[in-house]
Amino acid sequence: MTIRVVVADDQELVRSGFAMILDAQPDIEVVAEAGDGRAAVEAVRLLAPDVALLDIRMPGTDGIEACRAISAGSGCRTVMLTTFDSDEYVYEALHAGASGFLLKDVRRDDLVHAVRVVAAGDSLLAPSVARRLIAEYTSRPPAAAVAPSARLDVLTARERETLLHLARGLSNAEIAAALVVSEHTVKTHVGNVLSKLGLRDRIQAVICAYECGVVTPAPAVIPAPAGAPPPEGGPAPGSPARGSRSPSDKPPGGGSARVGRSTGWSP
Repeated sequence: MTIRVVVADDQELVRSGFAMILDAQPDIEVVAEAGDGRAAVEAVRLLAPDVALLDIRMPGTDGIEACRAISAGSGCRTVMLTTFDSDEYVYEALHAGASGFLLKDVRRDDLVHAVRVVAAGDSLLAPSVARRLIAEYTSRPPAAAVAPSARLDVLTARERETLLHLARGLSNAEIAAALVVSEHTVKTHVGNVLSKLGLRDRIQAVICAYECGVVTPAPAVIPAPAGAPPPEGGPAPGSPARGSRSPSDKPPGGGSARVGRSTGWSP
């Protein structure tokens, strides 16, 4: 089966580069490119693709509003493009129905894999970017969050454990090991959690877990005062830990693709 994709980004080089990479795959077809959210929503409405790749920041109708409209009006699944350090709207995008996130300097193989994963009905929780974004932005639940007692009572004890492990970013295999059950049983528990709570995918399950207090974000680490002695066996204050990387560092291998098409979607 061919996966039909709409690519939306106001930067033509980025948009065309992603489209070229995806179109080169035998099982993926880019059916439209859009330069803003309004055009992306219209393309999804007319062409009924399987996946929409949306930049969060676009003029006019941004990626979040486009994601919300697409999620409400179609079965198309959305993946958001983000510049990890600068986007402050990821939490809203999760609530709008996004099934995952990609860095704009994503490797081509990871881009193709992401589209296939989302088209298959899964979500992008495995990459470290998703875990960090979820941990940061789900620490601010909306005022209308549902109380835990009203929402989680429908789950069995085993399903609550499964939700806890989902929120911690564990895979099905890791959850199976933690619960000492088979992966097939875990898949059943995950399906029951999503169905009973009215959730679209695993990312929304993570949001629900944070909002309902099943897990809470780790407290921020307060830096030691200047001149304070380092903790025993640890690095000096202000020095990065061995093997660590600054949040602003980009992951390796993020090269730019050659641009192979420049056709934009115009409804």
